[in-house]
Amino acid sequence: MIDGVYIITVAIVDAIQLALIAPFAEFAFMRRALVSTLAISLSAAPLGVFLTIRRMSLLGDALSHAVLPGVAIGYMLFGLSMTAMAVGGMLAGIAVAALAGIISRSTAIKEDASLSAMYLLALALGVTIVSKQGTQLDLLHILFGSALGVDTAGLYLIAGVTTISLLVLAAMYRGLVLENFDPVFISASGKRVWLWQQTFLMLVVMNLVAGFQTLGTLMAVGLMMLPAVSARLWHNTLPSQLLNASFQAVLSGYAGLLLSYHLDTPSGPTIIASAGALYAGSLLMSPGGWLTRYTQTRHRIA
Repeated sequence: MIDGVYIITVAIVDAIQLALIAPFAEFAFMRRALVSTLAISLSAAPLGVFLTIRRMSLLGDALSHAVLPGVAIGYMLFGLSMTAMAVGGMLAGIAVAALAGIISRSTAIKEDASLSAMYLLALALGVTIVSKQGTQLDLLHILFGSALGVDTAGLYLIAGVTTISLLVLAAMYRGLVLENFDPVFISASGKRVWLWQQTFLMLVVMNLVAGFQTLGTLMAVGLMMLPAVSARLWHNTLPSQLLNASFQAVLSGYAGLLLSYHLDTPSGPTIIASAGALYAGSLLMSPGGWLTRYTQTRHRIA
């Protein structure tokens, strides 16, 4: 009987290792995909938390579309050069955000409306450029990414963006908290609120650009916003939300890559689907979720 239990235990351990570890141990492209996804998760998710607090959740989606023309122009001029497409995407995202701000300040149009108009035009322009200069496969690659195709240059870019983002967020943390929760005080203290806002916006654009090779320009915002929204259901304090969002983003990246490998599905959408599954679980099980509220309502009635 002991031998039987031992054999079963060994078989279970081997099966777990084969399913959860072997893909990353055997294939270099899976390891690069894992490192890149985990790195972007650590920096993008905290930015998503601040976006939700600022009630600017849709800003990330707009900017993820806005970087497409710059990525497309970089691709058109230099081919599938990660550096060229990243620089192009960065410039395009900043330009769209700046132009939307100028329009809102000089006309009667609100900033959200001007940003919506600008990102739609940018998306249309980017798709047109890629369609004219490349193939349908190139367009799909840029729009939806390919975590399994991340190269060494892409890894360096993502690692650099993650490092800069975390350092700048740590340096800006107190200012961002004051700007979000007590804007009157920070304005009265003479601090340059616009500097905090523009620096934060730069970080959002940088992370969206860094994530486009892994998740594509349309999916990069998913790893930024879904864990952040989900974390809001679990915690009321900001530090806890930041940690929870980062953990959920990391878990989504790891689970998504494994499912993509075993099910032979696109890596980017599978990663976002994993984040969506965690969000669905949070909606049901978290302290702010449906099940908890339903139970509390039943107790009050009883």
